[in-house]
Amino acid sequence: MTNPLYDTLFGRYAGKTTPFLHLPDGSTVTHDDFLSMAARYAHVFRSAGVAPGDRLAVQIEKSPQALAIYAACVQSGIVFLPLNTAYTATEISYFVENSGAKMLICDSANKTALTPIAQTARAQLETLDADGTGSLSTQAANQPSSFDTVTRGPDDLAAFLYTSGTTGRSKGAMLSQQNLLSNAETLVDYWNFTDQDVLLHALPIFHTHGLFVASNITLLAGGSMIFMGKFNLDQIIEQMPRATTMMGVPTFYTRLLDDARFTKSLSQHMRLFISGSAPLLADTHIQFEQRTGHRILERYGMTETNMNTSNPYDGERRAGTVGMPLPGVELKITDAATGDTLPDGEIGQIEVRGPNVFQGYWQMPEKTAEELRADGFFITGDLGVIDADGYVQIVGRNKDLIISGGFNIYPKEVELVLDEQPGVLESAVVGVPHPDFGESVVGFLVASDETGPDLDAISKTVSDSLARFKHPKKLIVLPELPRNTMGKVQKNLLRKEYDQLFAKQ
Repeated sequence: MTNPLYDTLFGRYAGKTTPFLHLPDGSTVTHDDFLSMAARYAHVFRSAGVAPGDRLAVQIEKSPQALAIYAACVQSGIVFLPLNTAYTATEISYFVENSGAKMLICDSANKTALTPIAQTARAQLETLDADGTGSLSTQAANQPSSFDTVTRGPDDLAAFLYTSGTTGRSKGAMLSQQNLLSNAETLVDYWNFTDQDVLLHALPIFHTHGLFVASNITLLAGGSMIFMGKFNLDQIIEQMPRATTMMGVPTFYTRLLDDARFTKSLSQHMRLFISGSAPLLADTHIQFEQRTGHRILERYGMTETNMNTSNPYDGERRAGTVGMPLPGVELKITDAATGDTLPDGEIGQIEVRGPNVFQGYWQMPEKTAEELRADGFFITGDLGVIDADGYVQIVGRNKDLIISGGFNIYPKEVELVLDEQPGVLESAVVGVPHPDFGESVVGFLVASDETGPDLDAISKTVSDSLARFKHPKKLIVLPELPRNTMGKVQKNLLRKEYDQLFAKQ
């Protein structure tokens, strides 16, 4: 193969007029139309001087065209960098400059705000809107519908995904062709996907779950997707009779359960419901099975590795666990201080090794060396335990990462904004349980003077500086932050403080 990822996922569909994407309005995009779209984009990228190995950043709404950009990057050997649509211009500036992206594609509504950022980073700026219009599509219209696939090897980079770091600076996780392809091949087999599957796809495609799990699996299996711009409860219920499988975050399933239209008869033809990106409450498992007769399959993955473990397709899907290591993936629980492997039943840090594990962090060799061992084991930062039957349970994190609605939030990034506000001496941000999103963000502030901080003004500043999913849902002023003898803020006590405050209400 000249380009393993493209040839395996996309190239074999050349000339095939079978439906690939079913859109909510009833229209479809065939495999061949999709490949033609991607080829035209690839020509635009080449004409703009974006060469194999260069990075191309996108912050655009989900659409068939947005997914075709991913295919175009793979075909032309460009490293694809999808960015959360909620990121502010300030956040985008860091990603574009750090990655050295040669091109930035954005929604036309954000062009004015992002133009100076692109100019500073010397990145060409193009637009693409959710309806498929924009400067990129205008340029692509007159390009050839075929493109000579660029030769790439299994170890060549296919994508960057930025993830939070302990300093608050996001890290660019470098994912190779083999990282992505090996994981898709494993999951297709493990979850029994075939060309008869129709995946209900309401996930974003700037995230591992919606892009590299959902889309790659469907392409590899030869199935199709009901491709929705975002989670819309009415549309999900309307489209479910046409689907066989669904992937979602816990929020999807709690919202379905809250709607009386979601019945056993509506879901009886479904083959599989998969949940990930955040822990699924045991109560949700129980309610879902009682309502539908289906037991949700929960799995465990992360930006740097794609999927590591999964509950079995055939066999017990055990609530509160993320199943067992996938074929080809090694997982062990180790002592954080010594690195020694711990026996089953003991809690420690989770480490994984396999062809799915990323290549390292972009331009951060020290951070790569800290988290990716010389023997190939990646220190995930999650704490877990393996039970007597081999099921893995995630019990916490040895970092203060917050996962809200499937998105990673590192408290330091929010704290840096809060600490700069008038009337704030210092701050600490924690995640607290949330029935819908898994966790929500709470900020604790210490006043710098008798007047104290203006909480409404701070909330406004935060909303302008950070993506919405990072906003503290509550700001609480305390006389001081609890610390241990070494002066470190004890965030576990802050979580208890939050629980006590609201238990009294």
